[in-house]
Amino acid sequence: MGNIWKTGILMALLTILLIFIGRLIGGTQGAVFAFAFALLINFVAYWFSDKIVLGMYGGKEVSAEQSPELYGIVQNLAGSMGLPMPRVYVIPAPSPNAFATGRNPQHSAVAVTEGSLRILNKQELEAVIAHELAHIKHRDTLIATVVAALAGAVTLLARIAGMSAFYGGRDEENRGGGAILLLVYLLAPLAALLIQLAISRSREYMADEGSARATRKPMNLASALKKLVEYTKQVPLPAEPSTAHMFIVNPFSGGGFTAMFSTHPPIEKRIERLEELARQLG
Repeated sequence: MGNIWKTGILMALLTILLIFIGRLIGGTQGAVFAFAFALLINFVAYWFSDKIVLGMYGGKEVSAEQSPELYGIVQNLAGSMGLPMPRVYVIPAPSPNAFATGRNPQHSAVAVTEGSLRILNKQELEAVIAHELAHIKHRDTLIATVVAALAGAVTLLARIAGMSAFYGGRDEENRGGGAILLLVYLLAPLAALLIQLAISRSREYMADEGSARATRKPMNLASALKKLVEYTKQVPLPAEPSTAHMFIVNPFSGGGFTAMFSTHPPIEKRIERLEELARQLG
């Protein structure tokens, strides 16, 4: 429940930030426009996110005849977790990874790269699939897409605010408004990014726990995560940064400074939590 409330509060902050920037740029009309813009973004994200991301990565839907082991794992886990059967996709990429998408459990999909099918054993693949199904059960696929869309809208309006500051602000009656708009231009995208990262990391921990409880074998997921991270360093996935939060592990191989702004919790922390769950579950 704590993570659910945290997500709700952070999403509300993103929406408030979006409306606040709109008001700075265009007064009451700007705030109304920003709110309508947020609603439009959420509508598009709700209805079309799965088609967009699956098309982006060239996902091929597979049947039980085409990929019996993968399809069977998804089918068995979906049944045991009380979920409708999602569509199953294979991504033609050598880099190992997986993600789930869809606006709700009734319209969902699980996608696994060819690299994952090659390096993971059956128990590890089950743990990865259970992680993705946990995302679907928690509606994380929708939450993450809406959050990314809101964060993108905040960044777009912040750029407009920067242009307004450069050309002297909204009007002369608001002295000092240009300086405020400039601060918004500089700080709002960073604030939106940090909120998005906090939500993404929180949901990853929840999905890890969901996988552990569904399979009753948390260390299978820990083993899978180690493999996925190690192979991703060797063969990074050419992913869009805006969709990095969707994957089970960060699709990029970068470390150092870029790791500070990762969409995923540190792999060591995830494994520590899984080890603790293993002790709890016996």
